[in-house]
Amino acid sequence: MLKLHPDNPHYFLWRGRATVLIGSGEHYGAVLNSAFDYRNYLRTLQADGLNHTRLFTGVYVEAEVWKCGDGMLTDNTLGPGPGLLLCPYARSETPGYAHGGCKFVLSRWDEAYFARLRDFVAQADAHGVLVEVNLFCPFYDGQFWGLSPWHAANNVNGLGQCAHTDVYTLDRSGPLLEVQEALVRRIVAELRDCANVYYEICNEPYFGGVTLAWQRHIAALIASEEAGSGEQHLISQNIANLQARVTDPHAAVSILNFHYAWPPDTVAMNWALGRLIGDNETGFRGIEDAPYRREAWEFVLAVGALYSHLDYSFTVGHEDGSYALRPDQAGGGSPALRAQLGRLKEFIEGFDVLHMQADDSVVRVAELSGPLRGGLTQISARALVQPGEQYALYIAGGARVRLGVALPPGRYSAEWLHPRTGQREAAGCWEHGFGERAVQSPAYEEDIALSIRRAAG
Repeated sequence: MLKLHPDNPHYFLWRGRATVLIGSGEHYGAVLNSAFDYRNYLRTLQADGLNHTRLFTGVYVEAEVWKCGDGMLTDNTLGPGPGLLLCPYARSETPGYAHGGCKFVLSRWDEAYFARLRDFVAQADAHGVLVEVNLFCPFYDGQFWGLSPWHAANNVNGLGQCAHTDVYTLDRSGPLLEVQEALVRRIVAELRDCANVYYEICNEPYFGGVTLAWQRHIAALIASEEAGSGEQHLISQNIANLQARVTDPHAAVSILNFHYAWPPDTVAMNWALGRLIGDNETGFRGIEDAPYRREAWEFVLAVGALYSHLDYSFTVGHEDGSYALRPDQAGGGSPALRAQLGRLKEFIEGFDVLHMQADDSVVRVAELSGPLRGGLTQISARALVQPGEQYALYIAGGARVRLGVALPPGRYSAEWLHPRTGQREAAGCWEHGFGERAVQSPAYEEDIALSIRRAAG
């Protein structure tokens, strides 16, 4: 069962070892979109060396193509084609669902949906992929609400006669609260024995009228349903875009998740809470790889243990992640980026992260040659360290640098890694006295990483 590590709850414990989850996944429709070949998708994640994906449960859906901020969502996996939505509820014989096909019966389950959900999770486990089951998502406006099976126009039960801003409240949604509770109980029961799952209460609850009291109610319900059943699944709460300080987390919540968490200041802001911190959605920074690669490296070296890129190169018919993005796509994603994120996962797994801490003060850019690139206005240097034993350093910007690294006396070996290409270059082995050690980088493009370890003898 996926757990927080008992020796350091800022990391996961998975299959007997400290684990960081790094993913680059489709837009959360792998189960609800019946046309999506999730087996090919999961094979692709495994081949790229990634171990995380998110999914939505089917009560929130979108259009296949729509304008999102200043960009577009095209061939959106969260927007199944007409009649292709598979959700927890059975269809009636009454036509009229807004997204194609017959209306839903909220008092009757669709067993085909739960069979697909269980198989997805089982296939993910077989491919070494951990699954965030995101139970709910706000309805950002009336258009999104109008596509939900819960909307009164889309079900035969007469439920959902409320505003989209009242759906996720304890006192303004009418009978929908009981419907929500029943769905939580059914999903938790279905996945009770699945070790590779954790639950997120609600995606982006800071939009669409979702109340904190409702979120705490759902967290307590999940915990209550699993009480007495042996091991319990972790529960995540999506806190904010970018960053926020959490002051009173629910006792059942173990993961604090943020979206677009760059720079990764939110990790240090919430470090003292002793909970795992994730960046589980990216986007809106163009379609090039560099911004998302940099976000991943900086977040992980800040002791973020979950980084999940939203990868728009996965679509129906391109479950191998080969879809060519439009220039105005709302975010990025590519086979090249997934390979780069896989290298980050391999790099961080080479360290004993349980005994490391973020400390950017140990590295100083003593000299920079070459222009700043990728829209950067200054060079960035991040460090994850166990003093005197192991150092993971990441430099973004420039083309060649000379670093000053504060090391205690000892013998060290070092190696450079080019995150974009995967090329490795020896940085030498040396005896060090006191003060800073000057380390000259090779030429690089966009960014470079350095590992330093105490050497035997």
